[in-house]
Amino acid sequence: MSHSKQRRLHLVLSGLLLAGAALGLGTAAHADQLDTITAAKKLRVAIDLGVPPYGMKDDKLNSTGSDVETAQLLAKDLGLELEIVPTTGANRIPFLQTDKADIVISSLSVTPERAKVIDFSIPYAGIAAVVGAPKSMDIKSAADLAGKKVIATRSTTNDQEVTKILPKDASIVRFDDDATSITAIVSGQGDIFATAPPLLKAINEKNPAKQMEVKFVMKVNMLAVGLRKGEDRLKAKVDDSIRANLKNGKLNAIYRKFHGADLPDEVTKVGQ
Repeated sequence: MSHSKQRRLHLVLSGLLLAGAALGLGTAAHADQLDTITAAKKLRVAIDLGVPPYGMKDDKLNSTGSDVETAQLLAKDLGLELEIVPTTGANRIPFLQTDKADIVISSLSVTPERAKVIDFSIPYAGIAAVVGAPKSMDIKSAADLAGKKVIATRSTTNDQEVTKILPKDASIVRFDDDATSITAIVSGQGDIFATAPPLLKAINEKNPAKQMEVKFVMKVNMLAVGLRKGEDRLKAKVDDSIRANLKNGKLNAIYRKFHGADLPDEVTKVGQ
């Protein structure tokens, strides 16, 4: 074979190898997450276990809470073993993006900012972003926060909402997780808390003298399961489970068990 023919053959073979490699990479890059999870027979769910009553540990150190039971219900519907991946508010989305968890069920509110980087299921519950303080404090609106210190958990919707409305002379102290924020309030590092109503109840249980109460509601947010972008088959399965369990009342029973109230109408109508 002449040198020129050998060179042409080499170029053709090289091109075929490169094309095959590119095709292989493309297949790997677009591996379907539902298939991966099904093959593993396990669903890894990121849950913050320091946010009662959504996620917490009971007296026997077992994981419990409304998000935990929601995750258990979903895993059962998918025929998978549940593995809880403990996380914090700030790490929920990073854990999802770095494949430390398959999905997030962790009082994760649906926001336009988050929707840019992850996908959401249909809502399975709702949560109010509120400003809470001791009963003795006269606070009725954002204007009454002037000159005061507010505690918030970093990167939560409560943090985002209170930051929008704080008067210029008010200050905000952020902690990395709800458990630390609760400890700060209980120990007297602050009295005003941008949070969700169940966490005010948790503070009162730890320190009854605080008598924390909701002063005003900033916003009511929908809670949904967080998923990686583009995993449409997995999202469809999760949506089907949520829709069915809203319709049969199981998700409402979980919410009532831990929150003492029914799900918001905006959530329950999804299952109708």
